[in-house]
Amino acid sequence: MPDDEKPIRKLAGGEDFDGLERAEASLPASWYFDREHYEKELERIFYRDWLYVCHASAIAEARCFRRFDIGRQSIVLVRDYDGTLRGFHNSCRHRGSALCTEAEGRLKGKLIVCPYHQWSYGLDGRLVATSSHAEAADFDRADFPLFEIAVREWRGGVFVSLADEPTDFKDGIVRGNDRIENWPMAGLVVGHRWHKTMACNWKIFWENFNECLHCPNLHPELCDLVPIYGRRISYFRDEPNWTLHRDDNDPKYRGGLRDGAETWSLSGRSSGVRFDGLSNEEIARGQSYFVSLPSVFIAAHVDYMRTVRILPLGPEETALEVEWLFPPESLDADNFDLDDITKFAKLVMLQDAEASELNQRGLLALPFEQGVLMPEEHYVKAFQDWVRQRLD
Repeated sequence: MPDDEKPIRKLAGGEDFDGLERAEASLPASWYFDREHYEKELERIFYRDWLYVCHASAIAEARCFRRFDIGRQSIVLVRDYDGTLRGFHNSCRHRGSALCTEAEGRLKGKLIVCPYHQWSYGLDGRLVATSSHAEAADFDRADFPLFEIAVREWRGGVFVSLADEPTDFKDGIVRGNDRIENWPMAGLVVGHRWHKTMACNWKIFWENFNECLHCPNLHPELCDLVPIYGRRISYFRDEPNWTLHRDDNDPKYRGGLRDGAETWSLSGRSSGVRFDGLSNEEIARGQSYFVSLPSVFIAAHVDYMRTVRILPLGPEETALEVEWLFPPESLDADNFDLDDITKFAKLVMLQDAEASELNQRGLLALPFEQGVLMPEEHYVKAFQDWVRQRLD
């Protein structure tokens, strides 16, 4: 969130404090498990907004495809021979059968063939052939192409929109778009991918991401690497008395990684190629976050990037997919330690998933109608306001 959009409170001494000025009511508990409300969120958020689905290097060659489930919708992306990435609803125009049952792969031939009645489509979606012995005189194949969806490739990321009239795609990132250009995301490749299905509403995982009150209790390893998280804050001005440590270079006050650490990994060491073009501040910070609601946040480090995609599967079920992005030369280096990097983030995200599922279960208590937000949870408040705005 840009600084000019943060809720700010003035301290007695005239200094700015980023926290909320008063306790704020959180979203109604029913919004996290009610089926009717979930359908409303699908219609007004996930079927309208631009959604991040994957890095483009995962669908790089002609005839490569990937299938994605978004709420009740299933879509397929496929790379055409001219390099264009196209997206379609996973539905045959004959009688509606699903076209693609595999999660990803490469088409064996030049056509998309329905597994039910073998209607065949070009990679551009046009109907090429039916399986009928004869076609009716008034039947025109040109009238029955696949249902196309909007697709945009941006800095190596792939975004889709299911809307009939998608909004203008101005920038893939809402928070941090002024800084992401320093990272060469488009030139990176997927070095590792990890899936997790969580028994929680999609909003709970986002809310967990947007605060660090839980960090000391749930993330001891992360707090060791990023000491400021151990103080239950993610930014030095989130604490009312931050001016007392204005000139203290201890990472627990100024932020950044612990002394001697270089990146997010089990060891804290970097074994990959470090990115050129990063500012001294970005290097010292150790991690930078970029956000595109409702579907992705991107963590950027000095030697790799990590995309975390969030898509709803039901009112109380969410699909998480994480991709680690590296320079190709890092993956080819003899001393590169992929496990050192990926195991650390998996540990943190499994801790977050467990906390999110715990949160989901507690929301079902009959007397619990609505929670309350504390001063440090200003990013949670901003996220919840964004949800309210989309629904209104």
